[in-house]
Amino acid sequence: MKNKSQGASVLYDKTSSSLLTVGLWIVAFLYLFPLLWFILSSFKPGSELFSYPLTLLPKSPTFDNYVNSWSTLDFFTYILNTSKAAIITTILTVLASASCGYAFAKYDRKWLKFFFMCVIATTMLPTEVIMNPTFSVIKMLGLYDSSAGIIIPSINTATGIFMFRTFFVSVPDDLIESARIDGASEGKIFFRIMLPLAKPVIMALSIFSFQWRWNDYIWPLIVLNDPKKYTLQVAIRSLVGAENINWSLLIGASVISLIPLLLVFIVFQRYILDSNVTSGLKD
Repeated sequence: MKNKSQGASVLYDKTSSSLLTVGLWIVAFLYLFPLLWFILSSFKPGSELFSYPLTLLPKSPTFDNYVNSWSTLDFFTYILNTSKAAIITTILTVLASASCGYAFAKYDRKWLKFFFMCVIATTMLPTEVIMNPTFSVIKMLGLYDSSAGIIIPSINTATGIFMFRTFFVSVPDDLIESARIDGASEGKIFFRIMLPLAKPVIMALSIFSFQWRWNDYIWPLIVLNDPKKYTLQVAIRSLVGAENINWSLLIGASVISLIPLLLVFIVFQRYILDSNVTSGLKD
């Protein structure tokens, strides 16, 4: 009876695992299929994009969409503008979020707890609600139509602060107390101990922040007026005419804009789990 019970349990585990695997493959396919269609459509000539019946694979594959998109838009200028804004904002976002998260996690002050609740409450506000007052402040400070105008309002993010605060709460206070006993200042504790421990959070937030800023469209569209200062997403939007849309050109340019994001993810995603919170501690 015991062997039969164990055999039934093993069979149940295998069946459950197989069903879960099949379910995950189905979900992954549902997410990847639109992206696959989008990429394959970039190789279709304009006459095939809306031909009936629709086909997944291009009948006459061509690279003309990419060539025309590259020659139409000044990609080097727009990629440089977007990269500058995304990289600077990401660095400042990580530093600001890490310092705020550390203060909320390790300093026992009642007003800090209240302030943290206020920060988290901002996640319930739609972005459109704060755009008008933010734009008014940016214009009053003389940052309209400048890179600083799209960088500064994007530095503080409640998501980043919450991520770092959650991580630093899990770090034992004994590590900090030991460093203080050894004479380490608060700055050294933060930069030499806490930040290295938070490497997975830093990498995760860096990827998210870079992606947010790279894909940001509404705010740069509002703040920037000079076409030479446009970010890539705003420049791609300029391809849409008032009466007609060159879909082949638009799709080719959109796929090109995805390449830097893909490269960033491939390079940095392996660092996300490359850390140990309890490193440097004794049992």
